Amino acid sequence: MKKVDELRKEYRREDLGRGVRGKYYREYMKGTNLVLLRPEVARAFPTSESVNEALLSLIRVAKRSANLTWRSHRRDKARG
Repeated sequence: MKKVDELRKEYRREDLGRGVRGKYYREYMKGTNLVLLRPEVARAFPTSESVNEALLSLIRVAKRSANLTWRSHRRDKARG
């Protein structure tokens, strides 16, 4: 009897069984996005929730920074 949990160094196509065409099509059409992270980033953000929270924080900071820049630019024009 073969051990199922054992990983092999190499697999043949027939070892993997038959694929199912379109198995993830619906999820893909919903806009699911997979991203490959560098190992150092994956260590810093081990869960999808932590990655999403960090990116949302970055978006908020960028928007605030853009607003500050826009306001100061308008203020300079008014003085001008």
